[in-house]
Amino acid sequence: MSNSFSLGRLFSIGNLFIKGGFSHGVHPPHHKEQTEDLPIQRVPFMKRYVMPLGQHIGIPAEAIVKVGDRVQRGELIAKPKGFISTALHSPVTGTISDVGMHRYVDGSFRMAIEIEADPYATQQFPHAQSSIDVGDMDVGQFIESVQMSGIVGMGGAAFPSHVKYSIPEEQEITDLLVNGAECEPYLTNDHRLMVERPEAVLLGCEILRHQLSAKRVAIGVEKNKPESISQLKKYLTDDMAIDIVPLEVKYPQGAEKMLIKSIYDKELPAGKLPRDIGIAVNNVGTIVALADYFEHGMPLIERIVTLAGPGVHEPANLIVPIGTPIRDVLDFAGGLKDETREVISGGPMMGSPIADLDAPILKGTSGILAFTEKETSRPSEYPCIRCARCLEACPYFLNPSRLALLGKARLFDDMQEKYNVMDCVECGACTYACPSNIPIVQHIRTAKDNLRNRKTSQ
Repeated sequence: MSNSFSLGRLFSIGNLFIKGGFSHGVHPPHHKEQTEDLPIQRVPFMKRYVMPLGQHIGIPAEAIVKVGDRVQRGELIAKPKGFISTALHSPVTGTISDVGMHRYVDGSFRMAIEIEADPYATQQFPHAQSSIDVGDMDVGQFIESVQMSGIVGMGGAAFPSHVKYSIPEEQEITDLLVNGAECEPYLTNDHRLMVERPEAVLLGCEILRHQLSAKRVAIGVEKNKPESISQLKKYLTDDMAIDIVPLEVKYPQGAEKMLIKSIYDKELPAGKLPRDIGIAVNNVGTIVALADYFEHGMPLIERIVTLAGPGVHEPANLIVPIGTPIRDVLDFAGGLKDETREVISGGPMMGSPIADLDAPILKGTSGILAFTEKETSRPSEYPCIRCARCLEACPYFLNPSRLALLGKARLFDDMQEKYNVMDCVECGACTYACPSNIPIVQHIRTAKDNLRNRKTSQ
């Protein structure tokens, strides 16, 4: 999120801290009314698609196509280049027009495959209804299959899913936890998935539960999504080891540690992964992607994106082929209003500004939000008044105020050695809570980037 973006302006401060589930956290307005009742619709296929090779955490994929090659929708175009890497498939039938450097959403240039869509192709997925028999797969085959499907975490982090499913022999997964909280304001893509495709959600849960040998599944859904809860319960049968768990509405309820605390009343120790306490956590969008792959043979070539915010003419929940230029998606929804000043990818709390609207939709793009001057103008920053609101807001029990001061002084080593800055998940609750309008999370992000870059260069 850019320094110009103002959480204080975007949300009126009030009723910040609520009880229940996990301590601390904040309670921003939901702002989901724009799109929560809008059915998912599909955008038309565009002329050009750009598929960055590194749109997931880990090693970028390796292109296996060259300029001039004709590809079919769903065809493999880049293979994993290591274990923490995943495959890439063509979102359309067309011709490879370039393999080179293209603009990324953050403004940088990254290696990507450009595809010119065939205007005469039906763009129907050629292997639709061709299921993959997952029942007889062993764990190794399942992990390899998921890696080649290109599926990553769909909640925004884009961590390769197969890596999560690679459980050490000495560990056992007893519970599968599915994140349907969608606690970020404005975003409703997960909500619409649960409302419109509950059977796919439950099928994906059963597939993954079987492969991980988990005893039960819990789907956590915030109570501000009653239709999602009722739809999932409607299709739930007695033979499914699945529980639908309504959650108190509080940010960041969708964070792994918070979900685990809210549902299982277990604390995940710092530096540990959910699997260390027998839990596997997946976003509901990832679960549906698994169901689509094993039921219909479709790799991850499209996703649902929420288009919302005061700067959008026609808010919507859209099925968008990955690689579609953001500008084309916005144009489909009537374009941006003249008073729009900033467009971000993701939600307003953890999202990041889009530097180039010609950059593509990625596997991890959960939303495109447009805001006007009213929401984005940064109010005057004042000195810290030691009110401790940021401490009360931080769900990870860090000291955000101290971290911000150290970040300003560029004392990054102290931030790590004395205050465990890398434990921060950059949820933005501290910035939202600060009455002095200090961009706390931005200082923390700068420090973490510096520490990571130094570690990489060593």
